[in-house]
Formats: sequence, structure tokens, C-alpha cells
Amino acid sequence: MEISGIITAIIIGAIIGVLGRLALPGRQHTGFLWTIAVGIVAALVGTAIAAGFDVADTKGIDWIELAIQIALAAVGVAAVERLKAR
Repeated sequence: MEISGIITAIIIGAIIGVLGRLALPGRQHTGFLWTIAVGIVAALVGTAIAAGFDVADTKGIDWIELAIQIALAAVGVAAVERLKAR
């Protein structure tokens, strides 16, 4: 992986993490770095799941893949929030 791929993963992960955080109701007390980390993991896992269902490569924007990634980010942010509450 080149440096441009790493930077792109961080940027996309941050966007996915923020969108996942916005999908949750109420206020979250998770920090921005945790949100980025969760977003990066959700983006990678979401891409793998979308590839498994053969919906990762479509013409135009991959809406199904994006929805999977945001849902995973929302679950991840909620899980981090619960772990930090303990």
C-alpha cells in the first residue's frame, strides 16, 4: 500500500466514522480519533462484506457498500461508547 492509499483510507474512514456517528441518536462522548479508527475499520470490513455479496463494484456510486460501511460504523461507535462507559 502506498502513502496515497493510506491517506485516502484515513480520509474515507473519517467520513464513514462521522456518518456512522450521525446515524446514532443522542450525543456520543467518543473522541474524534476513536471515530476515525472505527470508520477505517468499518470501511475495510464493509468493503469486504460488499465484495462477498458481489455488490462492491457497480457503475457509479456504490450505495449498498456505503450503507453497509455506515451501518458498521454506527455499530462500532456505539460499541466504543459502551466500552468507554464502563
